[in-house]
Amino acid sequence: MRCFKVVVAILVLAAFASAPTRAQNGLGPLGGEDEPYRKQQWRLPSSDADHPARGLLFRPPGDGPFRLALIAHATTQNVLRRVQMPQPEYQALAAFLVARGFAVLVPERLGHGATGGRYAEDQGGCDEADYASSGRATAEQVSLALEFLRGQSFVREDGAVVLGHSAGGWGALALAKQDPKALSAIVVFAAGRGGHANDFPNRICAPHTLTAAAAEFGKAARIPVTWLVAANDTYFAPAFSRQLADAFRSGGDKVDFRALPAVGGEGHWMIETEAGVKAVSAELDRALKTSPPVAARKP
Repeated sequence: MRCFKVVVAILVLAAFASAPTRAQNGLGPLGGEDEPYRKQQWRLPSSDADHPARGLLFRPPGDGPFRLALIAHATTQNVLRRVQMPQPEYQALAAFLVARGFAVLVPERLGHGATGGRYAEDQGGCDEADYASSGRATAEQVSLALEFLRGQSFVREDGAVVLGHSAGGWGALALAKQDPKALSAIVVFAAGRGGHANDFPNRICAPHTLTAAAAEFGKAARIPVTWLVAANDTYFAPAFSRQLADAFRSGGDKVDFRALPAVGGEGHWMIETEAGVKAVSAELDRALKTSPPVAARKP
């Protein structure tokens, strides 16, 4: 009987030991590739084991290994809008990056759309917003997806880039402390939190707190940051965005700020459009140290 109990105990321990492996086996591609750009659904790790993140992967032709570009999406404090949020694609930006040889991952973070789960990036109320904590929470979600893809055979271990939009850009700034050998560049589009306070354009919740958090992120920065904003952005206007970038720069001069001409009706969403990607293409090529694809010669 004693021998039987020992065997049972060993089997129970083995079952617990293999549980993470079984959970890990649930991560990876979901189904085959599709158009455009080998579009493929992926299940990615998150900080909540019960809610793996959903994501879209785009790739150039071939087996790689490719440099990895991760696009961190915007968010909202509105619960209903988050739940109903369609899976982010940034198709025009993904096309730009694939044409320059990148594998492009667009992960959906916890608390959004099909991924679901607890919203980990809550900044709190308007007057007492905690922007540093919300930025670090975004960075954690991005980092988990980034490291998982860097472990795939078709992705290079070096030269990865993160491109963040709005709150996704804010989280990307919190990633600037990472190892430059693994993460070579960060590009943010209208980075920030708390814009359109109470749904009013050109109003920001606790702007001084946001500026202080930018300075905090900048102190630890090791990765070069390119900060882009359109002239007609009513969430984080160029003048205020420059203040944020200056606060970030005060920690170590790791940011290059560029104000761009107006794009579309609301510049905050420029990077979601073909016109916006075209407007920032020269800045992106410079920041990512890439070149425009060479047009095929006509026969």
